[in-house]
Amino acid sequence: MRKLRMEELHRKSVSEVKESDKYPVIAVLENVRSAYNAGSVFRTADAFLIESIYITGYTATPPHKEITKTALGAQNSVDWQYFKTTRDAIEQLKKEGYKIFAVEQVSGSILLQHINDLTGEKVAFIFGNEVKGVEEETISLCDGCVEIPQFGMKHSLNISVAAGIVLWEAVKNIQLSEKI
Repeated sequence: MRKLRMEELHRKSVSEVKESDKYPVIAVLENVRSAYNAGSVFRTADAFLIESIYITGYTATPPHKEITKTALGAQNSVDWQYFKTTRDAIEQLKKEGYKIFAVEQVSGSILLQHINDLTGEKVAFIFGNEVKGVEEETISLCDGCVEIPQFGMKHSLNISVAAGIVLWEAVKNIQLSEKI
């Protein structure tokens, strides 16, 4: 076993990523304080070829020094849109036929591993502020809430970690459902 060299990884160029078929998944960033976290979500979105990132409220938008530092160029390959409010983003998503889930711990939430049949579905996941999470008003506008199971003392994850887990699970489930 050996570590692969960069040329062996067959990385796509920015234009190839932009032209690639995307998974019908959108990440919505609601009032995320850290531009580093936003940049990390861009990088994850590129890795999994998700359709877009919707940025709302006071979340930083490209071009931004801290986004650039963590996105490592993904801010150029991933489509994104800015909305003044999350409500505006949700209205757009509903017009386009997306099922919308807040990633939040609430009564009646669906454990992430149970979101396993996304065949033909377009889905959006809302990731909230690092301290306050997803706003109550936003939760009330969603089709449901998804919760990442956690077993230790802490019952929260950094938004960039949560986005990585949720977005991978969505893409994996779409891939598996398309093979059946």
